Amino acid sequence: MVDPKRPDVTAIHSIDRFVLSVPDLAVAEKYFSTFGLDVRNHGQRLDLYTFGHDHCWGSVHESGKPKKLEYLSLGVYQEDFAPLKSHVSSQNVAFAHPHPFGTDEGFWISDPDGNALQIKVAEKSSPNEKAPALGSRYKKNPIDVPIGPNRSEGGRVQPLRLSHILLFASDVGKSLKFYSDVLGFRLSDKSADVIAFAHGAHSSDHHLLALAKSDGPGLHHTSWVVQEIDDVGLGMEQMLAAGYAKGWGVGRHVIGSNYFYYAQDPWGSFTEYSYDIDFIGVDTVWPSGDYQPEDSLYLWGPPLPEDFITNYETRSTSLSAA
Repeated sequence: MVDPKRPDVTAIHSIDRFVLSVPDLAVAEKYFSTFGLDVRNHGQRLDLYTFGHDHCWGSVHESGKPKKLEYLSLGVYQEDFAPLKSHVSSQNVAFAHPHPFGTDEGFWISDPDGNALQIKVAEKSSPNEKAPALGSRYKKNPIDVPIGPNRSEGGRVQPLRLSHILLFASDVGKSLKFYSDVLGFRLSDKSADVIAFAHGAHSSDHHLLALAKSDGPGLHHTSWVVQEIDDVGLGMEQMLAAGYAKGWGVGRHVIGSNYFYYAQDPWGSFTEYSYDIDFIGVDTVWPSGDYQPEDSLYLWGPPLPEDFITNYETRSTSLSAA
């Protein structure tokens, strides 16, 4: 399938990679491996893949300091690179030096909260169509009736791909305007000035990037597509059995519609198993909604953990400065 491209629109098409730093790489390797990712150790860096997919979705560096989102690498089509760079310049956005963990490929800028962004030519890794419900966890009994699988046949949950990233932002509206006006993201839905969800112009899941109100920048969660609703529950059990006791779910969102379980990582942020999220195709004009607060988080599920919207990156900065 040829990658879709919205005619006459210059915009990034994918979050090519997210890059974190953490105090101890061994802790990160255990966590992400348990979650079901293909974790490849390169000494002072882990690269995060999904099994059966050749794209590197994320990298984790060891810093000896509290966990931090270091930068996002955003992908653009070759033919859009020069026009987008020119557009960025016309918006009075300053170009920056490459991040210490990054490369000089493409160009670098910062968002309103100071998050480093690398804009580069890359193969499109955001989806071109809605993720299918594969039904692999069902079988047929001797009279040819589809039934659920045996627990003993469950196997390990291994996500298919990255769906989206949610960042904390000190001013959601200001950050949304930046990502829309400068980089071509499009508003999907929001709830007042508390949270906003944006999709890619050239097709993506309901949100490729989300922004949540906080006192500064940070990573709230990365979200990963699984192929069955059973995988959401089995993923939860997979994490609980390994000792990762904190999380939220199983539940279902209103905005985006997906079923979820969020495992809390050792640094306070989350990693989400996501099933059946809405998809916004290249020919779709999405009718953006402004949802009531009670609809902004979930349709059903267990009570929200008290620290679910805590930004541990700004908290750790405050503590280290005290």
